[in-house]
Amino acid sequence: MNDSRADVTILSLPLVQQLRSEPEKFRVKVIADPSGAQIVDAGISVPGGIEAGRHIGEICLGGLGRVTLSSSATFKRWKWQVNVTSGDPVTACLASQYAGWSLSHGEGKGAFHALGSGPARAIGSREPLFDELHYRVPASDTALVLEVDRHPPPEVIAKIISRCNIEPSQLTLILTPTTSLAGGVQIVSRVLEVAMHKVHELKFPLEQIVDGGGSAPIPPPSADFITAMGRTNDAILFGGQVHLFVDCDDKAAQQLAAKLPSSASGDFGQPFAKVFKASGYDFYKIDPMLFSPAHCAVTAMNSGRTFFAGELREDLLEDSFASA
Repeated sequence: MNDSRADVTILSLPLVQQLRSEPEKFRVKVIADPSGAQIVDAGISVPGGIEAGRHIGEICLGGLGRVTLSSSATFKRWKWQVNVTSGDPVTACLASQYAGWSLSHGEGKGAFHALGSGPARAIGSREPLFDELHYRVPASDTALVLEVDRHPPPEVIAKIISRCNIEPSQLTLILTPTTSLAGGVQIVSRVLEVAMHKVHELKFPLEQIVDGGGSAPIPPPSADFITAMGRTNDAILFGGQVHLFVDCDDKAAQQLAAKLPSSASGDFGQPFAKVFKASGYDFYKIDPMLFSPAHCAVTAMNSGRTFFAGELREDLLEDSFASA
């Protein structure tokens, strides 16, 4: 690293060790891969669960954030929500939690593709984002979270180990299928990260982000991948809310708030599964500005004024969560 920012791998290591040492508590399975790496199955051949998803969410944040569960009166029928806070949302969300490490092997139906998130990104991923963040951490024991429903092939594991310049025994891979409870919760725990990613896309100066938090309802799982993916997205697009604290003038804070909500996108207005189908199941045909929380608040630290934009859409959330 080139500055005094915290090391996401060191901070998240106790969380990783707890997940591995208490599989019964989290309803996960720890598997010794032939490569020497450790694989944590959080929903493929074992149940996983809400608590596993919450804990994995904190691992994804690199130990720089808290993920909690609480009841809420915000929505009539969907009472449970995930709450996320971080005192360093730029590092926690963009340098660790963001699923930006693209990993693939093979072609055709049997091809493997996954996006990696978590502290190992800050060691081995070659994403240009890290040059912008001016952030890297030294090689050490680390973890990478993959949203997949099968184990990665040996070639992918070898690539991660090589890129991180670590011994196989230093790597823990955590697998969280989107269709599982753990997968759904850890995805929704990205509500703050989704906002931070949009802040970056809007080219707002990241050094002006001081603090932040967010929440989103826990979606019901589905055995159908498209339905499950749609619900996890909709939990944030229609039910997510964030509050950012920024070090800038009122005008800049107000402009950020106005552009931040999901409703600022032309693709907003129907459940994500329908948007995805209309795009021909091509993510790249969807407006990237859609991916953000429903309601956003931005507080200018200098003046103390807070600017609000967007609104929670219980009707659209209901369409998504209650669909067959």
